[in-house]
Amino acid sequence: MLYAITPAAVLILNLILNWELFTNYGFNDKTQGKRNLVQVRYNWFLLASCCYVLVDMTWGILYEHKEVQAFFPYIYYLTVFYFMFMLLTMLTWTRYMVAYLDSRGWRSRVMIHAVWAVFVIGVVCLILNRSYHFMFSYNDKNEYIGEVGRNLSFLLQIAFYAVITAYMLHVAHNSTEWQKTRYKAVAATSMVLGLFLTFQIINAFFPFYATGLMIGICLVHTFVQANEKKEKMMHDHIALVMAEDYEAIFYIDIETSEYLSFSKSQKYRSMDAVETGKNFFKDALESIEKCVFPNDWEYAKSFYSKETILKNLEGRKSFSFKYRVLVNNEPRFFLFTMMRESNGQYLIFYEKDIEDELNAEKAQKEKQKQTITFGQIAESLASNYDEIYYVDIEKNSFICYQVNNIYGQLEINKTGADFFGECIENIPHVIHEQDWEQVSAFVSKDNMIASMENRKDCSITYRVIASGKAQYTRMTVRKSSDGTHFIIGVENVDDEIKKENRHLKELRTAKELARRDELTGVKNRTAYNELEESVQGNMDNGLYYLTFALVVCDTNNLKQINDTRGHTAGDEYIRSSAQLLCEFFAHSPVFRVGGDEFVVFLHGNDYSARHEIMDKLRRQVIENKKKGEGVIIAAGMAEYNPENDNFVSNIFERADKEMYEDKKKLKALE
Repeated sequence: MLYAITPAAVLILNLILNWELFTNYGFNDKTQGKRNLVQVRYNWFLLASCCYVLVDMTWGILYEHKEVQAFFPYIYYLTVFYFMFMLLTMLTWTRYMVAYLDSRGWRSRVMIHAVWAVFVIGVVCLILNRSYHFMFSYNDKNEYIGEVGRNLSFLLQIAFYAVITAYMLHVAHNSTEWQKTRYKAVAATSMVLGLFLTFQIINAFFPFYATGLMIGICLVHTFVQANEKKEKMMHDHIALVMAEDYEAIFYIDIETSEYLSFSKSQKYRSMDAVETGKNFFKDALESIEKCVFPNDWEYAKSFYSKETILKNLEGRKSFSFKYRVLVNNEPRFFLFTMMRESNGQYLIFYEKDIEDELNAEKAQKEKQKQTITFGQIAESLASNYDEIYYVDIEKNSFICYQVNNIYGQLEINKTGADFFGECIENIPHVIHEQDWEQVSAFVSKDNMIASMENRKDCSITYRVIASGKAQYTRMTVRKSSDGTHFIIGVENVDDEIKKENRHLKELRTAKELARRDELTGVKNRTAYNELEESVQGNMDNGLYYLTFALVVCDTNNLKQINDTRGHTAGDEYIRSSAQLLCEFFAHSPVFRVGGDEFVVFLHGNDYSARHEIMDKLRRQVIENKKKGEGVIIAAGMAEYNPENDNFVSNIFERADKEMYEDKKKLKALE
């Protein structure tokens, strides 16, 4: 009974986890499309697993009463079915894996042929086992004995599972991130099945393989089935949300032409449209004469072939066309848009009723022709802007004008019912993400009204993304003389902004160079004076928490080097001195304030370790002096004391005095 507990648990867990798959997809793969074929193949694996664990459980129960002779025939045939269903789990698992990969390559064909060969050989061996105990046998006490064929069969299955595990890991390595985890889960399941078969060889009287099936089914359920179900729910939700703006959305498999459709439109459903189908292109052509306005039949038919659609999509993300569709026997213009999904395996087809939009646009244009004097707008604005929006403040409707001809005259480019809503909607698509927030705030209707209360105009400069590059654009808002409309001009100011930025960069570079010592590369006297002025300001404002120190340094023997070896050697000596100071005071600015005089402003980590650094510097100088090579620098340090120091110059003087003391000590060593 203890043996039967594990397979019984596996059976119950399998049914609990996968009952929905059994009921939703069944076992008939001939009536399923490619998208559902994978689930049907997986159901076959689950069914084979259920049969195996059921046989394993029954065998365990009966084997405990093997001394009852009447049970022996059942025990024997259950053993035969035990091996057969074990082979069947490997066969169905491999068929599922190939279907999951949607692979028709030579590797998949080899795996399928190989697993069928193993299965057939195993079944033949089980049939012959009755006469020749190659797989298993029972002794006079009805005790199970595994023969050499059993171990060979298990080893062959283990080897096969190892091969398909390696293959799946290879596929996972070359997959995109969203599939990688699932392929790894399938590979891990194959590895678990092979591993627990190994344990089954070691101990035939514990249901290891049933345990492996339980672990593998849980892996697939957690990392494959659950993730795919969640992803499908997300896709369906997105599609249904998008379907609110469209009459219908179709999801079409390019290879098989199978399709799914999503629609919330009652008018579309009244046309007897189906939600799924085997051949989108065939069904679309057949529906044209039933649903399309007769004058547009031939035009509509010209689009619905796979070759035509793929050709129209070459080199672009989408293409659109429109014709009239009969809705309640009335012709209405529909816009049809076809685009590829990102992975290139599917087409997405949108249908949208645009009759009302076309009528509204036509009416808006007619109204605008009567109420707007194009010449007046052109005179004042056309020369300055790329686009001009004329926005009704009360209704939010707008007309967009562009200069589209050589005479500088304005022409209507676009109209709409909600300028502010369209701006907010379009911001993520055309505006640089770092400018989203400020542009969203600016194009708010309330903001524009508030901004124009005491001003003639207001403007904002932001970046738009054009051809993958950011370009600076300026939007300027004015009110019409009667206060009923906003006149909004949009102009490209990319060259102007970039020129200004270059000028500022040149100024910053020039300013930086003016504070850099040309000979040594460290900061110069001007930079030190600015620092001293800034620190003095902090001291004057009572910022007593500041901690810093000054180190005053003087390079020895510079005059002697200039006189004996020339000024080139002297310059090199000064550069070496600056380099030495930069090495020791790595986190503090170094200033050259005279010909051979340097100042270091100690703060942060250098200030904390100031005494250690000064000791190391002096030891290095003494060593240089003894060796007769390297620079000789006298240095003195003074710390800022908030209670006594009122001026930076006080600290400098103390450090300078200590430097001279150090210089005397160095002289004494000669």
